[in-house]
Amino acid sequence: MADYVLSCCSTADLTKEHFEKRNIKYTCFHFEIDGEQYMDDLGESMDIHEFYGRMAKGSMTKTSQVNVNEFVTYFDEFLKEGKDIIHLSLSSGISGAVNSAMIARDDLQEKYPDRKIYVIDSLAASSGFGLLMDILADMRDEGKTIDELKEYVEKNRLYIHHWFFTTNLTYLVRGGRVSRTAGFVGNLLNICPLLNVNDEGKLIPREKIRTPKKVIKAAVEKMKQHALNGADYDGKCYISQSDCMEYAKAEAALIEEAFPKLKGKIEIYDIGTTIGSHTGPGTVALFFVGHDKRTV
Repeated sequence: MADYVLSCCSTADLTKEHFEKRNIKYTCFHFEIDGEQYMDDLGESMDIHEFYGRMAKGSMTKTSQVNVNEFVTYFDEFLKEGKDIIHLSLSSGISGAVNSAMIARDDLQEKYPDRKIYVIDSLAASSGFGLLMDILADMRDEGKTIDELKEYVEKNRLYIHHWFFTTNLTYLVRGGRVSRTAGFVGNLLNICPLLNVNDEGKLIPREKIRTPKKVIKAAVEKMKQHALNGADYDGKCYISQSDCMEYAKAEAALIEEAFPKLKGKIEIYDIGTTIGSHTGPGTVALFFVGHDKRTV
């Protein structure tokens, strides 16, 4: 068994059962809906379908990251057991959580000078973040050291591709990513923007596409362009979705057709309450290992 803890945030958008099975520890972000506070604890405090159902009916949401004191308490539990820690945080292009984790690390390093506490910006989000964590869990289970994992992440995190679309611009308008006028017109014209996470870990609009059917095909085309080994790609491929499973399944079917070695291997997860508070229902995100995102 490894003498270190592999850790992340709940924003990696895998399931509680999956994290437990892979022995990946996580700490929870927070969300607020209609003035009530909850933990983003992978559906335990609030069923994900209820969450999106309330959003669809007009409920307002807010999110907050893990603060320094929470990170100190969380990390200290492992350090007291004599464990080293490698913690990956939600992309700094989306959240400041990595800064809180680093402050907590510095405070605890004085208390535990002989322990390794690595805090790394994943530059990833949602199940793309989760995909990266699963790769690291595979490496750990193969006997790799904490330093080998750290080196891998720092060299390879820009190979994790995120391509996603939304069928409802309302929530991008609320978040200030789309103007009210553009959002109103876009919804009337059934515009479904295709976005990705760039090499700085930021959400970047790429194309404006009409209708879900066309944007699903466009996302699969991006995978054809960028997946390692092209049509022979057989690595991890995850999809996350926010209460629109029919779109996620339609995308998975097209991917299996284009990448026959992935048949039966694509995993579909829910977009959690933190990321979902900003995307809203009707969002599908595709994740795979591809070319260096600095070339995209």
